[in-house]
Amino acid sequence: MEKIVSIIGAGLAGCECAWILANNNIKVRLYEMKPEYKSEAHTTDDFAELVCSNSLKSESLTNACGLLKKEMEILDSLFIQAAYKAKIPAGQALAVDRDIFSKYITEKIKSNKNIEIIYKKVNDIDDIDGIKVVATGPLTTNELMDSLKRKIGEDCLYFFDAAAPIIDADSIDYTKAYFMDRYGTVGQGDYLNLSMNKEQYLNFYNELINAKSASRHSFDKLVLFEGCMPIEEMAKRGEKTLVFGPLKPVGLENPNIDKKPYAVVQLRAENEEKTIYNMVGFQTSLAFGEQKRVFSMIPGLENAKFERYGVMHKNTYINGGKLLDNNFCLKKDNNIYFAGQISGVEGYVESAASGLMVAYSIIKRFQNKKIEFPEETMLGSLAKYVSTENKNYQPMNANFGILKPLDKKIKDKKEKYSILSKIAQESILEFKINNF
Repeated sequence: MEKIVSIIGAGLAGCECAWILANNNIKVRLYEMKPEYKSEAHTTDDFAELVCSNSLKSESLTNACGLLKKEMEILDSLFIQAAYKAKIPAGQALAVDRDIFSKYITEKIKSNKNIEIIYKKVNDIDDIDGIKVVATGPLTTNELMDSLKRKIGEDCLYFFDAAAPIIDADSIDYTKAYFMDRYGTVGQGDYLNLSMNKEQYLNFYNELINAKSASRHSFDKLVLFEGCMPIEEMAKRGEKTLVFGPLKPVGLENPNIDKKPYAVVQLRAENEEKTIYNMVGFQTSLAFGEQKRVFSMIPGLENAKFERYGVMHKNTYINGGKLLDNNFCLKKDNNIYFAGQISGVEGYVESAASGLMVAYSIIKRFQNKKIEFPEETMLGSLAKYVSTENKNYQPMNANFGILKPLDKKIKDKKEKYSILSKIAQESILEFKINNF
């Protein structure tokens, strides 16, 4: 009997899952609704499109997301391959040129002889036979969600996610800007900084918290995920919230002024050529005209040309803790797996990681075996979180808080994370040797 798996969605999770399966001689039917249909957040025809940011977070192995990327690299991740092919300077973060990243993955998927691409919008999960992976992301179509609800009940949740604006580099006033990474050397670094004194910040702050939001359907209850909080909502928590958050000035002293800045806005290059910049931490749901008006109050952005305004869209995910096992398989129907943000992981890297885990789980299933990813690893910890019931279930990023704790207490965080990271890397290597 031929081994075939159907995957719905050629996003980060779907492509990662397809790649691992295909490279292990399992035939894949990859369903993708683009280019005929696009969600409100997608703009290109390529697979694995990065819609909100070009940052894949820290590369440090003492950072949870950095560790997760290392574990994925050990398990032959296509996502990690693409990230390093498309890498652009961003300090300690791994940032990519979005176009290069997506095109690399698209070409790899299209050229793999074990992957059949079917350009079709899947409206009903039961229209596909056999083992199937739902990797349709947080913007799953209403038709498919209705189909899933009929199968799993009403255990579907949602939150709103926001993206930051992108600015034309030529429209920035560089006499008011300076390159510098936090605690770095002035004139060097991957971030462009725009500083504000207290008066400038307070004027900006008051306009921000009183600006008009974009219209939202009245039936969509506003549920915000903490990791993607719009800057205007964050600001409403208090006057100093932003200066202790995304506008923190510490380690970013402006060489052009005598006093330390009260607040600093950071811009990060969106591409290798540095022709466009992303406003770091400025995810927003403000109306486009309000974004132009309020964000142009930031020194250096008075004449900013916005290549893309920030947007807010509805993100859908299932109650994984109630519905899934630790292989991301639906408890009620073991022919259905979920991968990506729809499963309850949050973030680019985490989404791809879940697709990788689903693929390896299916590989072992064809061998009549079930695997468990080591709980000492970031992969295993995410799998455990997604499959553990929680009455306040929310999407989860990689973090050391979900990792299996050490037997002894270590006060120094850097030392603690270093030890946890070492154990995780050793565990995932042993896992690979013993299973694959």
